Amino acid sequence: MKSTWHIVLVAVGVSFAATISLGLARFSFALLLPQMREDLSWSYLLAGSMNTANAVGYLCGAMVTPALMRKHSLRSILLLGAAATTVFMAMTSFTIDTTVLLVLRYLTGIASAFAFVTGGILTASLATIYGRRIGLILGVYYGGAGVGIFLSALFIPVAISYATSDQRPHPWQVAWLTLAVLGLVLSFGLARSSAAISVTAGASTSCSKFKIINFAFGLFGYGLFGVGYIGYMTFIVAYLREQGMTDGTIGTFYTLLGIGVCLSPFLWGKLLDRYKAGQPMAILNFLLSVATAIPLFSNALVPLFISGVLFGSVFLSVVASTTALVRHNLPQASWSAGISAFTTVFALGQIVGPAVTGWISDGEGGLERGFIFSAATLLAGAIFASRQRSLSIQDD
Repeated sequence: MKSTWHIVLVAVGVSFAATISLGLARFSFALLLPQMREDLSWSYLLAGSMNTANAVGYLCGAMVTPALMRKHSLRSILLLGAAATTVFMAMTSFTIDTTVLLVLRYLTGIASAFAFVTGGILTASLATIYGRRIGLILGVYYGGAGVGIFLSALFIPVAISYATSDQRPHPWQVAWLTLAVLGLVLSFGLARSSAAISVTAGASTSCSKFKIINFAFGLFGYGLFGVGYIGYMTFIVAYLREQGMTDGTIGTFYTLLGIGVCLSPFLWGKLLDRYKAGQPMAILNFLLSVATAIPLFSNALVPLFISGVLFGSVFLSVVASTTALVRHNLPQASWSAGISAFTTVFALGQIVGPAVTGWISDGEGGLERGFIFSAATLLAGAIFASRQRSLSIQDD
């Protein structure tokens, strides 16, 4: 049997799929949104629709992935997704046309789903090799998005500052190109690490013993998570700018959020190992609701930083909790069907979340009302998830 650290290191390499598809391609948008919105005269609704387009593409990609897995190896789909995501990020840096940007966000979503879903399945297969700390290994994969958030917070301000000093007309374009270069570098590490996991074409694609009704509460809870969390991740930087925060303070906030994501597997790994029903998702959704509500009560730096760290240390562990739920309650042959179902409702939630939150924020009350909607949605997700029962054991 491979050593624990060898397995963890392979998981870290495969987690670059989450770094590229989520950290760089999706969550970096929060840092770029204020610049793009001001430069291109977007409303909050239109700004949110950019992430909605990304989520629609993600949904389409997630629905197509199982069919691709029947004909191609998981690794080939993984690498295709990572490469295409990088290309579409690069293309974003060469246009200011709103329609073209919407299309590119959509295509980025499709490619991101290819990388993220197959990376998750490969990691679930890797966790089978070392079965005692499944939660840690899954958490490491999903925590890879935190690396992307950290890199975004590190490189985007530098890229924008350089472009501004160089008198570029649209500084945010240089930032997108920088993210694409980072994605290219990480893709090489992903290719090397994923080669260490052998899953053949057509493996883990059966729908046997998977019934949606058995996971209804978990699916509802996860869909509401998708609606609620993406509102915060889309608009929190815009909110901080409205409160008069400096670029340095915002960079620190986003860096702390990214560090929180990286720490999340060590905080919640044992929780995912211990419980086989919906308890982890319920607890984590509740904590996210609290983190989202904190800015509504105080605009002081310390509470805002606490909000960011708490949100970062929790939100991708909700994603990990669904993979753990599938692994605990389904045979390996049905993992891809289970993961695809949860990925689909996640994508549906993300389609609704940014546009609705943006629409609410354009009205009276601004972004505060948008955050109220997000916090309430996450709380509802916690309630639904708490009703999800285990199929493999009887809860006490």
